[in-house]
Amino acid sequence: MKALLLVCILAVAPVCAFAEEASCSDFGVENRLPVLTNNRLATGTKLLCNRGYAVLASSVSHGPLWAAEHLWSDDVETAQSLKRTGRFYVDTRFPGSPDLLDYYNSIYDRGHMAPSGDQPTELAQTETYALTNIVPQTASLNEGIWARVERRVRSVADLYVVTGPAFHLKPVETLGHDRVYVPSSTWKAVYSPNKERAAAYVCRNAQQHPHCSQVTIATLIRNTGIDPFPAVSEQVKRQAWKLPSP
Repeated sequence: MKALLLVCILAVAPVCAFAEEASCSDFGVENRLPVLTNNRLATGTKLLCNRGYAVLASSVSHGPLWAAEHLWSDDVETAQSLKRTGRFYVDTRFPGSPDLLDYYNSIYDRGHMAPSGDQPTELAQTETYALTNIVPQTASLNEGIWARVERRVRSVADLYVVTGPAFHLKPVETLGHDRVYVPSSTWKAVYSPNKERAAAYVCRNAQQHPHCSQVTIATLIRNTGIDPFPAVSEQVKRQAWKLPSP
């Protein structure tokens, strides 16, 4: 264990994670992580655990299909006092991870799915910079209304949150030599166990004037093939819950 810790301290990229896959379930409602309702999405996927989130990485899209978090209000408050630090890095746990050159000279930002701003420790924050947690986002979206969505969600904690990309344009635009999929939109689903309500933001990944809408979880499942909250009742998934406007 001491030898492993030394390797982690000396590593250039923060590739060492002590979280066991069994603890990944802590990020899901009633210990149930998101499920793929479209089986075609399952090709080449791997579940990866981190200190602050779990992610399902895809060797087809070369990025995350979803990232799941459990946001506690105390942790969010602690996170707000931290200065954002971190460097993007290749996730060596996953052979399908893109590399940094894919984004070199790109018109796209490297957009976090699990935001670094949600994390209450520097190490947990650093792990959000793994490229398995990143999708290409336009600067207009990533630095504008998407950042406001992230802040609005933090203001509502305690919540379970699942974030991911959607690929509705055909053919799918790709980026770099690894052909990283560029999403047509990104979405963020939230569930409040205290209120027993759930809904999702869906934001177009547009170069100009990106727009966000709010949909029910049932609509999100139908459009993405991903159920972010399999433990939540169908009634809650069908109900509209008005989320804070970004």
